[in-house]
Amino acid sequence: MRKSYPFRPFLFTLLTLCFATSAWAQKPEHGSADEAVAMVQQVIASIKANGRDKTIAEVNNTATGKFRDRDLYVTINDLSGKNLAHGANPKMQGKDLIDLKDADGKYFVRERIELAKTKGKGWQDYKFVNPVSKQIEPKSMYFEKYEDLIVNCGIYKAAK
Repeated sequence: MRKSYPFRPFLFTLLTLCFATSAWAQKPEHGSADEAVAMVQQVIASIKANGRDKTIAEVNNTATGKFRDRDLYVTINDLSGKNLAHGANPKMQGKDLIDLKDADGKYFVRERIELAKTKGKGWQDYKFVNPVSKQIEPKSMYFEKYEDLIVNCGIYKAAK
């Protein structure tokens, strides 16, 4: 005769909740600096493997594109300030952004172009609208110059 253990369903449910909770905890609400760098490098690898047009189309796919994760998204600019791809805002795609200012009046696109030309890659701070919170927040943008493109992905640094 088999013994019945009435606590088994409870134990199974408890263990399932513990695993689910730990999985949720592993992916925070905001993207990290390491994730932003990795995403830029993935886009550059995609350009090398699949070409510019296909990669730009994938970045511009704001609904299901593979280069969008939480508040992380990729933008691609040419060296004159034209936006070729924007993973969060289709209205920015194809626009000349050279004169775009942040909330403090900083010409951040001009600054990024200069940094890309002189340093090749790095981080830049400015303020921008977070697509998740819809608020203007401090942002650090990681960028890498690849050929005549600047590939970017940033993190928002809102107070927690």
